[in-house]
Parts: sequence; structure tokens; C-alpha cells
Amino acid sequence: MKNKEEEIKEKILKGRKIGIYVLLGYLLGLVLAVIYIINYVGYITYYGAGFTEKLVFILAILYIGLAWIILCGLKVLRPQEAYVFTVFGKYIGTVKGEGFYFIHPFARAFNPAASTRLGQSGDVKEIKKLGQADKGQERSPGALEDKRISLKVMTLNNSKQKINDYLGNPVEIGIAVMWKVKDTAKAVFNVDNFKEYLSLQTDTALRNIVRQYPYDVNPNYKIDTTGDGEPDDGSLRGSSEVVARRIKEDIQSRVEFAGLEIVDARITHLSYAPEIAQSMLVRQQASALIDARSMIVDGAVGMVEMALDQLEDKGVIDLDEERKAAMVSNLMVVLCGNSEVSPIINSGSLY
Repeated sequence: MKNKEEEIKEKILKGRKIGIYVLLGYLLGLVLAVIYIINYVGYITYYGAGFTEKLVFILAILYIGLAWIILCGLKVLRPQEAYVFTVFGKYIGTVKGEGFYFIHPFARAFNPAASTRLGQSGDVKEIKKLGQADKGQERSPGALEDKRISLKVMTLNNSKQKINDYLGNPVEIGIAVMWKVKDTAKAVFNVDNFKEYLSLQTDTALRNIVRQYPYDVNPNYKIDTTGDGEPDDGSLRGSSEVVARRIKEDIQSRVEFAGLEIVDARITHLSYAPEIAQSMLVRQQASALIDARSMIVDGAVGMVEMALDQLEDKGVIDLDEERKAAMVSNLMVVLCGNSEVSPIINSGSLY
């Protein structure tokens, strides 16, 4: 990696929104040159031509033949777009913002990621704009090539990744990253292709963070997901906001060198891998059933206790320990049973 002194810094070209004046000047010169040539032909027919007339005539011919090179320096930009220019391989500066610009005629816009197409909003929109007639046909890398660098916020949506969580369970996770170019010079010159670089670093950061969390909280394991040395309840399913924020920060630290800014990151898909999904579903169902049963038992015990206390306080009936045990047993069966209870009327003694 280069030292800070050797890194290329973005240089904004000022005072270049003169494209309309250059174009009008060229057209005016072209008209004058054509008029002079026509008049020159008629003039020499009757009066001949001196040295000055011949010199101007030659200049007019040269202007018509060569002045079009000026048009190569005219560039048009829309809002939130930029051009990075080089002249004979040397970086001369960047122009940003909408306008009609005039740059050096031999300046060339440079964008190594122009033909790269990732799963992101700007590229998808551009492909659809070109028409659906060629859907299913492969395009050459230069078919969609545009040297302009978009400064808009774009969304990168890489394919879902299969990653082992903290407990070694394979999970499938997808993430959407909102990003934009912050420094055009770094984006173009510090890395070979800033779009591919972002995509690779996103996958790397995703794996780095996800493996630090379990899919769900497991009471049998004490896990420190924050790095503070204390076990916590962090999990991919229950702490998605925290996980997404950590992924965003990790990606930002990796792509800062490439002049990119990560605006936001959100988890778009989270599930167990298909090979263990059914087993994990059974475990979740068993855990939910146990929790539900525990709640039912706690409620039933409270209701039985309340019933016995009220009967004793109001003196409705005097129950010995054996009758209390029988009553508790019947009430617990009624309150905790899965099906409705059919009542049995005892017409004789309780014994």
C-alpha cells in the first residue's frame, strides 16, 4: 500500500463550465472560414491573390480540417456525476456536477469499473433502460460502458452467503449495502476496480462478523459477541440491527482506502442452511412447546393456590391434607390438559 505522501488526492478542476462558449466560438469560426473560402475563390478569379490572402486562405482550410479536435474536449455531466481526466497517462483533475464543460482536447476520462456490472441499483436500472429486446443475450463489456462516475447512493445486493455461525451451524445470510463514491481519485487509482473491490470486501466483512454470533440465543452456551469479556444475549436473529451496524463499520474500514463511503447496511435474508433447516425447526418447536408448558404450569399452580387460600379464608369447606391433595390433582389435570375435561359427578361420599 502506498504511503500517504504518494497517494493520489482528488483535485477538482475549476472554471471549466465554458463548453457552450467554446462550441459557439468553433461554429462561428467555421462559418467565417467557409465564407472566406467562397469569397476567396470569387476574388482571385477577377483580381488575383496576394500573399496575405493566400495565407488567410490556408489558415481557413486548416481550421476546417483540424479545428474539430476542439470538440473532443467538450463534456456534458448530469447532476451527481463526475469525470476523472488523464492527459497522456497523468491525472489532471476531476469535474463534478451538472454542466457543459470544456477540458483539454487530448484529455481522456478514466473509469476502470465502467464495464463492471454487479447486483446493484444503478446497473440494473441502466440495463433495463436499454430495452428488454435483448434480454437473455450477452452484451460485450463495452456495450454499456460509460466513463462517468456516479456520485449517487447505490445499493449493492450480493448473492446470499452460506456461513457457519459461532456454534458451527451453517446459515444463509444476505445483505444490502448502500454506498457512494466519496473520493473519485482514490476510487479510480488506488484500486484496480472499485466495484469489484467493494463486492469482495462486503463478503469478507459479512463472514468476519457473522461467525462471531450464534443464529439464536442458546442458554447452554455463554457467548461474548461484543468483545467486552462478558457473556451477552447477542444473536443474528435477535440483534440484527447491531449485526448490521457492525458489518457497516467493518466494510467502511476496508473500503476507506478506495474512496468509498458506506451509507448503510441491512440484512435482507437470514435462515438456516437447507441441510439443517428441518432439524433446527424441530428444535425451535420443542423449545417453544417447553416455554408454553412452563407458562401454563406456572399459571395453574397460582390458580390452585389461590383457590385453596380462598376456600380456607372464607370457611366454605374444611379440607384435610388428603382432600387438598385430591383437589390439587384434579385442578392441575383440568388446567394443564390439552383437551377439554369431561366432568364426573360423584353422588356418594368423597371416599
